[in-house]
Amino acid sequence: MSEKEPQADSQQPIKDASTVMLVRDGAEGPEIFLQRRVGAMAFAAGMTVFPGGGVDPSDGTADIAWSGPEPAWWAERFATTEARAKALVCAAVRETFEECGVLLAGPTADSVVSDTTGYRDARGRLERRELSLASFLAEEELVLRADLLRPWANWITPVIEPRRYDTRFFVAILPEGQLADGATSEAAEVRWSTPAEALARWRSGADVLLPPTWTQLVELGEFHSTADILAAQRAIDPILPVLADSDGRQLLSFPDNHRYFADLPDAGRLKGSVRP
Repeated sequence: MSEKEPQADSQQPIKDASTVMLVRDGAEGPEIFLQRRVGAMAFAAGMTVFPGGGVDPSDGTADIAWSGPEPAWWAERFATTEARAKALVCAAVRETFEECGVLLAGPTADSVVSDTTGYRDARGRLERRELSLASFLAEEELVLRADLLRPWANWITPVIEPRRYDTRFFVAILPEGQLADGATSEAAEVRWSTPAEALARWRSGADVLLPPTWTQLVELGEFHSTADILAAQRAIDPILPVLADSDGRQLLSFPDNHRYFADLPDAGRLKGSVRP
């Protein structure tokens, strides 16, 4: 697949973004880390999502210590350029650290930090864009662990949205010893949940899941362990939901959309949006 033209579909610019689904093994099977975004957010306010955000101009622009698949490997999986792939991986690591304190890096190429509390100040500076990921890793002599991530999916915000993202989804196991928290200005609430629990909360109206989040939870619910999740071989095709007629209604069209809308507790809350 060739590189997508960012503005081919609409007048709104499309921003690259990375989302990371953190998983861990629980008593009832794999659990996923979820956060409810604060109501004041300009995009997806109040939605329950995975950690993630837009690619920063500084992501991937400097040489950093890197362990795992090289950018060329990621570029092939995500059907993009090596430079863009490197930025997406760096954004995935940076956003995960900023939003929940989980750091996919270590002092050596085959180790990972077990306690991130010592980097609390750097985390705040990263979130405020006072520090770049490359500078942080260099200052702390840390190696980015790209091998702890796996490519998972690619969703593009519909053309009807004023804010648009071309988002790559990654999956990663919570590193041993580290804790995922809610110490970010973007999260009102965080929790670990099995996919089944998260979907049940959505059906009850307790949480709002937009189609990309719902889809990943449905798919993750098919696995019995985090090892199985990481071993999954994914075919990653871009998904761009579009409005289409369905029984006299205008609904977003995407894989399994009828199942999604059938269970949606309040269609009015969707407002036609799709969060990456």
